[in-house]
Amino acid sequence: MNSLLVANRGEIAVRVIRAAKELGMRSIAVYSELDRDALHVDLADDSWNIGPAPASESYLSGERIIKTALEAGADAIHPGYGFLAENAAFARAVIEAGLVWVGPPPDAIATMGDKISSRRSAEAAGVRPVPGTLEPLGSATAAAEIADGFGYPVAVKAAHGGGGKGMRVVHRPEDLVGAFEGAGREAEAYFGSAELYMERYLERPRHIEAQIVLDDHGNGVFLGERDCTVQRRHQKLIEETPSSTIEESTRKAIGEAALAVARDCGYVNAGTVEFLVDQENEFFFLEMNTRLQVEHAITEMVTGIDLVKEQLRVAAGEPLSFDAVQPWGHAMEFRINAEDPKANFTPGPGRVSEYREPGGFGVRVDSWIQPGTRVSQYYDNLMAKLVVWGRDRSEAIERGRRALREFVVSGVPTTIPAHLMVLDHPDFVSGRHHTRWIEEEIDLSGIETAVPAVLPEEEAMARRDLTVEVGGRRFTVSYWSPETGLSVGGTRTAPRRRAPKLSRSPVPVGGEPGLIPAPMQGTIVKVHVKAGDRVGAGDPVCVLEAMKMENEVTSPVEGEVVDLRIRPGDTVSTGAVLAIVR
Repeated sequence: MNSLLVANRGEIAVRVIRAAKELGMRSIAVYSELDRDALHVDLADDSWNIGPAPASESYLSGERIIKTALEAGADAIHPGYGFLAENAAFARAVIEAGLVWVGPPPDAIATMGDKISSRRSAEAAGVRPVPGTLEPLGSATAAAEIADGFGYPVAVKAAHGGGGKGMRVVHRPEDLVGAFEGAGREAEAYFGSAELYMERYLERPRHIEAQIVLDDHGNGVFLGERDCTVQRRHQKLIEETPSSTIEESTRKAIGEAALAVARDCGYVNAGTVEFLVDQENEFFFLEMNTRLQVEHAITEMVTGIDLVKEQLRVAAGEPLSFDAVQPWGHAMEFRINAEDPKANFTPGPGRVSEYREPGGFGVRVDSWIQPGTRVSQYYDNLMAKLVVWGRDRSEAIERGRRALREFVVSGVPTTIPAHLMVLDHPDFVSGRHHTRWIEEEIDLSGIETAVPAVLPEEEAMARRDLTVEVGGRRFTVSYWSPETGLSVGGTRTAPRRRAPKLSRSPVPVGGEPGLIPAPMQGTIVKVHVKAGDRVGAGDPVCVLEAMKMENEVTSPVEGEVVDLRIRPGDTVSTGAVLAIVR
């Protein structure tokens, strides 16, 4: 295993490329047209274009990625996380192509990737799952009948996903149909399957996950737990290890349960088993992530073990390089996302105009951002992960506070102000928070955030072709530059094809109260109303998808829809007028 293709982008691609280089492996990057100048492309030994900006035409094109790996002379493929990382069919195709798959066996991915079969598998291993369905939900009507049996609130979740994508929490029967449809659309967009299941929604739980790694030689090690309770929109915001709220006996039981679940499905390589812990300190199996986790870095900080290198060793058939771990100290990770905390963490794509990372003892930053980097609506908005270590939790909090204040990001809104508010809150310091704590307890309305800049992919661009000779061989080289109406070689260049845009003009200050602007750049996936319809204040008008997350846009006033300017499939910019209600 001498050369590795990394089938991903962003900070995880950078992370894997660096580990491969340290092991003396040749690294191969893939990139979409939008990522041609990205950091992971610059760091790799070889880089290949795999298609247009939409992930469905590039990073989710398994066939194209495998073809590229073979043409590039790769021995192995590392999927990172997200995209195809938990796609069993892709893993099988990689293996069938004669390449090494850096991950668990496809059958284990299939078992644990389907949240329904994973619940069955956990029960077979003697580990209790969160109470819920063991069969897919056939329709919204069937879901309503099941929810009546469980009692509200319930969680409708993607059967083939995770990370809060394709999930809706429903507190009232009248909201179930909309939640069912929205979760299905989001699951289809993100995971390629609209299949859903339902769980009883536990109130005020803690989210605890177990990091494990197993090899082909019968060895399996629990490397400690991570507390991922600080979340927004059911997605993690801050993670820490060890948990400050569980006892050593519970920690040991969670580790044993995680290894039991993994062994029952024939798991090999690094993986994470996630649990919910209720207010009585009972834990329930939630899901297994058959890949490296975003937050793996905090486990590395307290154990001193490079999990990516361990993944590569296991994939090459080697035994684990360790047989036990003794974590030391306390580590925290802060996800630096391009989001506006005061607007319910709305995604804020744009151009990063200024970027400076913190440093010092016990500080690590995993990132892909440089000044001028584009944070696009097409991909996840994670820009960087700030990881800090301290001898104890108190020191880790103080170091995190100092590092966050040093972190400079301009041009897009970020989660940094929210992180600082969390660190200063007595509930967090004393460990009294839960998974809904931010939404229920933290007032983020006073945070000042940056205004996103227009993304470069919205600028009029032209493709230009030049003919060159290299070593006596003739090639056509394509490049993109701003459309000027000029010609190249006597032929007028055609502008790059783009989805139709609506007006980019921001809503004027003091405009009509019934103007409904786009809260962010994105794509309209559903329109709830027609021109002439009457709506009430707070009624949904449309669903706007940005960075793979659906956001419901509502009417600010009661009245008649006198002007509707959108339809499904339209791409809109921040501030564009979607509709007018009078």
